[in-house]
Amino acid sequence: MRTTTVGGELALGAAPLGNLFHAVSDEDAVATVEAAWSCGIRSFDTAPHYGLGLSERRIGDALRSRPRDQYTLSTKVGRLLRPRGVPYGDDLANGFDVPATHERVWDFTARGVRVSVEESLTRLGLDRVDTVYLHEPDQHEREALDRAYPELERMRAEGTVGAIGIGMNQTAMPARFVRDTDIDVVLLAGRYSLLDQSGAADLLPLAARRGVSVLVGGVFNSGLLADPRPGARFEYAPAPASLLERALALRTVCEEFEVPLRAAALQFPLGHRAVAGVLLGARTAAEVTDAAAMFRHPVPPEMWSALLSRGLLPRNVPVPDPDHHSQGECT
Repeated sequence: MRTTTVGGELALGAAPLGNLFHAVSDEDAVATVEAAWSCGIRSFDTAPHYGLGLSERRIGDALRSRPRDQYTLSTKVGRLLRPRGVPYGDDLANGFDVPATHERVWDFTARGVRVSVEESLTRLGLDRVDTVYLHEPDQHEREALDRAYPELERMRAEGTVGAIGIGMNQTAMPARFVRDTDIDVVLLAGRYSLLDQSGAADLLPLAARRGVSVLVGGVFNSGLLADPRPGARFEYAPAPASLLERALALRTVCEEFEVPLRAAALQFPLGHRAVAGVLLGARTAAEVTDAAAMFRHPVPPEMWSALLSRGLLPRNVPVPDPDHHSQGECT
C-alpha cells in the first residue's frame, strides 16, 4: 500500500466536533481528542465544511501540544469559506449548529486548492497536514480531475502535503480517480458496511490492484448499525422497514456469539485487503472509549461464518482476521 492517513487502523473523524446536528462544548471537544489519544488513535480527519471551520480549529487546538511526528492529520479541499456581509441565523440547513458567519463556495480550481490548504493551516495552527482529500466533487468531476487534482499532485511533489486522495459517499467517481490518477488514498463513506457492500463491486478491488489505500467511514450507516430500532436512521433518513429488519437480524446473530453489533460493524471493513482503516466520528470521550472497546472486542470466526451461511452477508465477502487490532487498551 502507498502512504496512508491511518495511524493504526481506527481513526477519529472530527465532523461532530464541528457541531454536526448538535452543539459540542469546547471542553467536550478537547476531551474527545484526549480520549482518542489515550486509546491509541493517531489518525485524525477534519474539513473546512465541518462547522464552517470550527472542527479544524478545535482539532488544531487539541493536537498542537502533541509531537507532530506521532500522528497523521487530514483535511479536505473543494469548499472555500467566505465571510457573509451580514451574518445571520445558523448553519443547521447544512447540518451544523454554528452561527452562519460564513458561506461555502465550491472551488476546485488550482488556485482554490492552494488557498483552501493555506486557510486550513491557519485555522489548525499547524505547519502541515499529512493528507488532503478532494471533498465530495459529485457535481464538479471535470474540474476536480483536470484542475484540482493536478494542483494537489504538484503540492505533493513540493512536499507541501504528504498524500492526496478523494473523499466521497459513492464509488464510481473514486474508482475513476484510482484508475486514471496517482492518488494515494480514498475515504469511502457508507459504501462498505454490514448493510452496504457496494464498494466491493468496483472500487475496492481496483484500489487493491493499484496499491491505493481505502479508509472506510460511515460504518454505522448514520446510526442504524449502532442501534437498530424503529426510527433509526440510514443515510441520514429514517431507515426503510426492510433495512431495519436486516439490521435486527444481524444483531440477533451477533448476540448469539456475545458480540455487540457495533463491534461487528466497526471491524467488518478490515476484512478487505484494500481497507487500511476505519474512520469513526465521535463527539464525546465516552463515544471514543466505546468505539475503541468495540474495535478491540473479540469476534470469533464462527460469527462471521454464521452471517455468511444465513445470507446476511454475501458468500464471497472477505471477513476480518481475528487478530487484526492495532490499538491497545485506553489509558
